Amino acid sequence: MERTQKVLLCALNAKYIHSSLAPWYLLAGIAQYCVKEIRAELLEATVNEDADDILNRIAVQNPDVVAFSCYIWNIQKVKELIRKIKVSHPGTMVILGGPEVSYNTKEVLLNNPGVGYVISGEGEKPLALLLNAIYIGDAEPDIPGVCYRKDTETIISAPFISAEDPPDPYSEQYFKALNGRIAYLESSRGCPFSCAFCLSERGNVRYFDLEEAKERILRLAKSGTKTVKLVDRTFNANRKRAYDLMSFLIQNAYTEIPEGVCFHFEIAGDLLDEDTISLLASAPAGLIQLEIGLQSFNRKTLEAVNRKTDTGLIKRNIGKLLKKGNIHIHIDLIAGLPFEDIKSFAYSFNTAYALLPHMLQLGFLKLLHGAPMRENPEIYPCCYHKNAPYEVISTPWLPSHAVKLLHHTEDALNRLYNSGRFRRTLSYLLSRTGYTPFVFFQDCGNYLSAKKLNRIGLNDFIALVYDYFISLPNIEKAVLRDTMVCDFLSSNAGGKLPYALQIPDPALREVKKRLKNALGEHGVKRGFALLYAEPRVVVAEYDKRNPVTGEYKLSFF
Repeated sequence: MERTQKVLLCALNAKYIHSSLAPWYLLAGIAQYCVKEIRAELLEATVNEDADDILNRIAVQNPDVVAFSCYIWNIQKVKELIRKIKVSHPGTMVILGGPEVSYNTKEVLLNNPGVGYVISGEGEKPLALLLNAIYIGDAEPDIPGVCYRKDTETIISAPFISAEDPPDPYSEQYFKALNGRIAYLESSRGCPFSCAFCLSERGNVRYFDLEEAKERILRLAKSGTKTVKLVDRTFNANRKRAYDLMSFLIQNAYTEIPEGVCFHFEIAGDLLDEDTISLLASAPAGLIQLEIGLQSFNRKTLEAVNRKTDTGLIKRNIGKLLKKGNIHIHIDLIAGLPFEDIKSFAYSFNTAYALLPHMLQLGFLKLLHGAPMRENPEIYPCCYHKNAPYEVISTPWLPSHAVKLLHHTEDALNRLYNSGRFRRTLSYLLSRTGYTPFVFFQDCGNYLSAKKLNRIGLNDFIALVYDYFISLPNIEKAVLRDTMVCDFLSSNAGGKLPYALQIPDPALREVKKRLKNALGEHGVKRGFALLYAEPRVVVAEYDKRNPVTGEYKLSFF
C-alpha cells in the first residue's frame, strides 16, 4: 500500500464574509508540482472562532502537515493554534507563510519552536517543493524562499518572487466553498511605488495574462458573489491595461455579468486620465467601486514616506468621479505619519471630507514587518504596539493622547458618516453650527466615548445622538427631527421610526391610506412619516434602492 502524506492548508479569515485566495493558490501549486502521494485539503475558519474548536476541526483531518497563511489580522490566533497543535499532536509538521512571516523569518523561527519551516515570499511553488522534500525525508532542502533551523543556526532565504504566473486558484472546489462571500482576484503582483509604510521588496510589477483575467472575472461574476475585489496594489499603474479591464466590465454588465455584482479596485487617483474618467462615467450605477488612498494632504508628510502624489489633481479627479454619481468612492487617510501633528491631520481630514466621498476611512499607521518605517526607526521615530497589527501609539508629532482622540473621531465618523445613516443630518449640523468636520467628529467622538456604547441598538443610538445634536448651537429642533426622519427612512427598510423621532399624530393613518391609494402598486413596501418644520409627508419606497449609496428613494407630498 502506498504511503501518503496528508497536508492541511488553514486559512483564518477576519470575518466569514471574507474568503481567502492564498490557500487556493497553494492548493493549485500542490496539484501542479507535488508528487501524487501528497494529498492536500483546505480548512477555512475565522479569527473569532474558539481556538479549541478550530483545533478539533484540524484534528479530525489527522494531517501530517499543517500550513498557515499568516497576516496581521490572524497571526495571534495562528500562534495560539501552533502551541495547541504541538501539545495534542506533537508529530505534526507546521509550516508558515504569508506577509506576516516573510520579512522576519529568523525571529519567527527563534520565537516559535513549534514551527518547522517558514516560506518567505510567494509560496505556490516553494511550498509544493518543500512538501516533496518532507515526503522523501529531506529535512534540510535547498529551496528558494524556504527557511528553517539547522542545529543551532537558522537557514534564511530571501523572499521568493516567481518568474512564472501562479497557477489557477479557481477550481470547482473553490466556487463551492465561496458560497456568496466576497471573492478576490489578482491580475498582477508587485507595486511600482515604494511607500515607506508599505511592504518592501515587492519587485517589479508582473502583469498576468489579460485575457485570462477577463475569463476569471466572468467566472467570479457568475459565482453568486455580490462583490469581487481586485487585490492589485495599484490597479491603474498601467493605465492602458486598467482601461481595458474596466471597459470589459462595462461592456459585459447585465449580460455576462449579472446585475447587482460590483467590482472593487484600489487605484491611484492622480493616475486617472480623462479617457478613463469618461469611461467610468459610462459604467452602470453600482458596477464599480474605487478605493483611493490619499493618506495625507501634508506635502512634507507625503515626501517623508516617499509618496509621490499630486493632491490637487486627486481632488479634481475625485470630484469628477463623484459628479456622475454612478461610482462608489472610498478614500483613505492614515493617522500617525511623519510630520503630521493634530493640526495638520485636521486639515487633511477636512480636505478629504469636503470631497464628500461615499466612505472616508480614518486608518492608523501600522508598522508592518518589511516596511521601511519599521526597519528604519532612526528615520521614522515612532512608538507602536509590539503585537499585531503593530498600530501606532505615538509619534514625535502626535502624542498618545492625540492618537486616542483620533480613535474617538474615527468611531464617530464610522457610526455617523460611513454608516450612511445620517448624511442629511450631518450636512444640516455642519451648516448650522459652523463647525469644521474634524471639530464636529472629534467632539462627537468624545461624547460617544464617555457613553460606553457596547452593543447599543440603533434605536437607542439614535436617541443618544439626537440628544447630543439638539445641544449644539443654532439647531432647530423640528428641522433636526425631520432631517433625521428622512435619513432613517432612506436607510432602513423597516419603516417604523425610532422612539426618539416619533410624534404621535392621528392624521398619519389617514394620510398613509390616501397616499397608498394614490400611489397604487399594492404590495410595494413603503415607509411614511409626517414632517413638521415644513409641513409635508415623506414616503420611502423600499423597492427602489440606489446601488451606489444604498439609500432608498424618498418622495415628498
